[in-house]
Amino acid sequence: MSATSVATATQVRGGTTARTIRTQEDVITSGGARIALAVARIFIGFTFLWPALDKTFGLGFSTPAERAWINGGAPAQGYLGNVEGPFAGFFQLFNNGFGDVMFMIGLYGIGIAMIAGAGLRIAAVAGTILMALMYLAAIPLITGGTNPIIDSHCLEAILLIVAAVTLSGDTGGVGRLWARIIGKHTWLR
Repeated sequence: MSATSVATATQVRGGTTARTIRTQEDVITSGGARIALAVARIFIGFTFLWPALDKTFGLGFSTPAERAWINGGAPAQGYLGNVEGPFAGFFQLFNNGFGDVMFMIGLYGIGIAMIAGAGLRIAAVAGTILMALMYLAAIPLITGGTNPIIDSHCLEAILLIVAAVTLSGDTGGVGRLWARIIGKHTWLR
């Protein structure tokens, strides 16, 4: 039995018994696991898409209508203007219109890619970078919080990575179609 074996089952075919070894890959590709991964992918996608919509249109959840991007608001500047700690100077480089555009492109791109199930690898890299930057902007050890090391930014980055490495877009998404379109350019997967 290999190191990746997680369970065994016995099958009876035409009076003979054959042992089937289930590997970790078999478990990941099983129906229940695929559905759970697809649901997690869609949830993390909505975690990025919703704030983009709220900041764009001022839906009143975290962004009032008068501070909406379409009404001249600055979606990233409010957050970046309040960054304290060792990286505050670095983040002030992006406390402008360019930073707003890049932030919003990131939120929309990551959210749409995750929900659709296409471009998961690029979305995972971009999202992990965004989450790492947001983590550095509010390091829990410095700014306080309930956990001095791990915060929600870390968890969101992990969910993005899990969605990409398991190709969860193939279930409940357009991942397989996207794979045919991009062909041998699997880094776009």
